[in-house]
Amino acid sequence: MGKRLLRPGDAAADLRIPGHEDEWSQREATEILLVTENPYLLEEARRIAAAAGGRIHSVTAVEDAVHGWDTADVVLVGSDVHELPPRRRAPDVLLGTAADGGLWRLAAALGAERVAVLPEGAAWLAEHLSMAGAPDPGGAVLGIVGGHGGAGATTTAIWLAQAAAGHGMRTLLVDGDPWGGGLELAITDQDLPGLRWPDFAETRGSIDAGQFRDSLPVAGGFQFLSWPGTREKAGVPDAGSVGAVMDAARRSFELVVVDIARGTEGGRALAWDCDRVLLVTRAALKAAVATARILGELPPGEVALAVRTDKSASVDAQLIAESLGLPLRGVIPDIRGVAAGTEAGRLLEIGRRRPVARFAADVLDLNGKLQ
Repeated sequence: MGKRLLRPGDAAADLRIPGHEDEWSQREATEILLVTENPYLLEEARRIAAAAGGRIHSVTAVEDAVHGWDTADVVLVGSDVHELPPRRRAPDVLLGTAADGGLWRLAAALGAERVAVLPEGAAWLAEHLSMAGAPDPGGAVLGIVGGHGGAGATTTAIWLAQAAAGHGMRTLLVDGDPWGGGLELAITDQDLPGLRWPDFAETRGSIDAGQFRDSLPVAGGFQFLSWPGTREKAGVPDAGSVGAVMDAARRSFELVVVDIARGTEGGRALAWDCDRVLLVTRAALKAAVATARILGELPPGEVALAVRTDKSASVDAQLIAESLGLPLRGVIPDIRGVAAGTEAGRLLEIGRRRPVARFAADVLDLNGKLQ
């Protein structure tokens, strides 16, 4: 669509999405409700909404927002809001600044779907508001989180991406752990051409979906975005850059599988981008206890469980699921050679085996959507 990347230092006017002016002007402006008493958040939200071509209605008190709450296309609330109107939908975005403490906890308490930290997240918010009226919300985002060390989350994420691609879906696998050594090392032993996370370190605003898709390496029928599998120091994208990449991913692919690092701020942020989360654990008591702690850190939403079991398993997989209060989505098969295959970049070979295919079928339907 002729979009370009927005970089730090761009003028405020550049928040307008290039290439969208005619397209967006042909449909009604996005109706935005903002609830905040914070003058800075109010001013920034109005500026961003104008850049995105939306109409904003602002109120300072929650009780004044009741009548327009359910009819607005997008509901924004400031970090000064701590209670919602009764029987109303959760807000779409919580607005705050870096100086606000506990933004993620507040978002979880309010049920907000996204968090925008201003001014850093201004370009992302402009794109989000522009896309709010789009007829196609994009693909599904499935997060994979290990309940403890060695749970097998990365292996699970790779196999699910491979299975989805095998069903003909446009699939992206995202490496969500900057300190994991590079997910690509488990996929292939070759140096494949394409962009990695550090290449997006300075990205701002909207990324063209086609260019994004064409820039990524391909293996096993799916594309992936990995951290480099090298010892060289790499630039780490900030929250704004990650948000831009994840928005592009959703618009570019039918399914985005995200291997999320547990217990990190970046991991928690990526979890908020997911429509559903699959929590992976082993069939053992200690593992179940650790998984329960991780579950408490996840944002509100649909969470299911996958259990890795073997001959030494001390607890039944269904019992673990019941104790955690989660639906059991599948049992990860015990296959010899997984550890060696990971070291040799051969997990895709193992992923073609029937037990893996059956496990993936328990998580993904034939159309590639979560059951």
